[in-house]
Amino acid sequence: MRVPEFSGHPLCILFSFSRVQSMSLKDQLMQDMKTAMKAKQADRLGTIRQLRSAIKNKEIELRQDLDDKGILGVIGTAVKQRREAAQMYNDNGRPELAAKEEAEMAVLQQYLPAQLSEAAVRDIVTAVIAESGATSVKDMGKVMPQVMAKTKGSADGKMVNQLVRELLAE
Repeated sequence: MRVPEFSGHPLCILFSFSRVQSMSLKDQLMQDMKTAMKAKQADRLGTIRQLRSAIKNKEIELRQDLDDKGILGVIGTAVKQRREAAQMYNDNGRPELAAKEEAEMAVLQQYLPAQLSEAAVRDIVTAVIAESGATSVKDMGKVMPQVMAKTKGSADGKMVNQLVRELLAE
């Protein structure tokens, strides 16, 4: 839908600026796809197309449109798949395929919120362990859901799991 451009009136400028700021992830992906097409960035274009396809498949599966939070979940899953594939390719002596997966992962990570550092996650885990009174690895079931709720989308679950195990084993 094309909105006519008005110039000169301050409210029109303000309105158009606020529309740009509230662009959804779907709109951002579409815009980036067009930009990649014009710039002839085949790898970036392919990755964005795969992501848009994954989002569409998830919407069909759930039978509803995804909001930005749902789209972030799909992007997180795609990043995790790329990370695991790159690791498998490296383990099996295929560095060229691993590099391709890592390049796709870099494109996808641009759409995710900034990731927490290991030190920040360690602080969160320590605080949750203190709050819940967990003392051993057997209490991991109490700690993990609380930590994942606090770090939702901003920390890798594998890293969180390792830190919780490490801190509960002490």
